[in-house]
Amino acid sequence: MSQPVSETSLTGIKPTGEPHLGNFVGAIRPALELTKQYESIYFIADYHALTTIRDPKLLRHYTRSVAATWLAAGLDPSRTVMYRQSDIPEIFELHWALSCVTAKGLMNRAHAYKAARDKNAATGREDLDAGINMGLYNYPVLMAVDILIMESDVVPVGKDQVQHVEYAADIAGSFNHLYGDSYEFKIPKAIVPEADTGRTLPGLDGRKMSKSYDNTIPLFLPEAQLRKLVRRIPTDSTPVEAPKDPDSSAVFQILQQFATQDVITDTRKRLMAGGVGWGELKNQLFEVLNQEITPLRERYHALMEPDSELDALLAEGAQRARERAQRVLRSVRSAIGIDTER
Repeated sequence: MSQPVSETSLTGIKPTGEPHLGNFVGAIRPALELTKQYESIYFIADYHALTTIRDPKLLRHYTRSVAATWLAAGLDPSRTVMYRQSDIPEIFELHWALSCVTAKGLMNRAHAYKAARDKNAATGREDLDAGINMGLYNYPVLMAVDILIMESDVVPVGKDQVQHVEYAADIAGSFNHLYGDSYEFKIPKAIVPEADTGRTLPGLDGRKMSKSYDNTIPLFLPEAQLRKLVRRIPTDSTPVEAPKDPDSSAVFQILQQFATQDVITDTRKRLMAGGVGWGELKNQLFEVLNQEITPLRERYHALMEPDSELDALLAEGAQRARERAQRVLRSVRSAIGIDTER
């Protein structure tokens, strides 16, 4: 008796910067865990990045960097389909077809578009759409296509991204209402972490580690630079001999995500007892980070070399992804009345 086919999980990563420790803890680790439960698909959303990245060399670098990061972190390309969005032309044909069944009012309520208009209003601009390009406005439709063309059942996202999955479900519903006798899209669901505790790391200024705050610790820094940045993590002026609250320490919060449970328990006890200075704790954090990151760093840099296997792996992933996309697009073209033999 054949085994039932598992549900499909889709993860998209926009290549807009260098990967950092916060990405590793908050996105990469949890997403890799999902490969144990779902048929997993990962794509690098390079066309989405065009809303903000205008340097072609930088876009190429970030795109390769995202792919190399996931592979270095443990993604198995033989079990997981990984591809560049730009390698799947069917996405962009389906984008137009689904744009034609998407209400403009729905797009007007998109978080990113509303936030951009609110920013213009706050600065007193008369034209609330000033500086907003159509890529930003149409972004939710393209994201819906990314989800639907891979017949995704679930999409792991943070709370601030749930609307995108809801929009994909709405757009699929609109299409199904019109053409459901011929073809129906799956209605995707969002997977949201039950709690963000432990998934958000503090940055170099104590706030959430984020590229927006320019306070990140890049994931693949050389040892000397990694040590230097760890030393910059803010601490208070509590004397060495005094007891310290581990949970209020940004250094300890990062340590918790990379050390073994035995090390975490022992360090907590020593901090609470007193006699451990922040400098000693930072040295410990560096050693723990460097031990875990070193093999990933080596793999990452090998993949980033021009003659590495990275491009071949992406090409293989694109071929597998296109097979799914072509099957869906053929069904959609037939349903809407476009000649599928051309």
